[in-house]
Amino acid sequence: MATNWCDFERLANVVMEQFHADAYSVHGPAHWRRVEQNALWLSTKTGADVLVVRLFAWFHDSRRENDFTDPYHGRRGADYATKLRGELFQLEDAAFDLLYYACEWHTDRDHSQNVTVGTCWDADRLDLGRVGMIPSEEFMSTDFGKEVAKVGSFYPFLNEITDSLRKIDDR
Repeated sequence: MATNWCDFERLANVVMEQFHADAYSVHGPAHWRRVEQNALWLSTKTGADVLVVRLFAWFHDSRRENDFTDPYHGRRGADYATKLRGELFQLEDAAFDLLYYACEWHTDRDHSQNVTVGTCWDADRLDLGRVGMIPSEEFMSTDFGKEVAKVGSFYPFLNEITDSLRKIDDR
């Protein structure tokens, strides 16, 4: 049985070094960090696999060739994750399959019933403000993602999120 782990510092450096544009590209590292934060906050209520959603944040747009139309970028990001698996992170097969699917289909599917995949997609969609779009609860997969989209911010939930994170830290 594999042990799940990630060297996030090395992973972030490696993924950023290969990216086609600068850190502030609308699909680049600044976006990945916001998606990671969104995913962590969402996972406090969704119960998603935290390692998978964090990895999704770093891989889902990592192999974009441009900031415009790039229909196969999700699959390229998933394939890139495959390449780095075992070197910079490790996931058991079932968890890796969720990561691969979430990356591959994040722009081509509307919803997922799987809580981890849904959390990945909601975390990405809740950062649409970066391109002038308002996230819609209609396109969220999780109940918490819908709540956040409905009010337009994580702000009303920060106390609950903080309490949940403290409970995790106390374990």
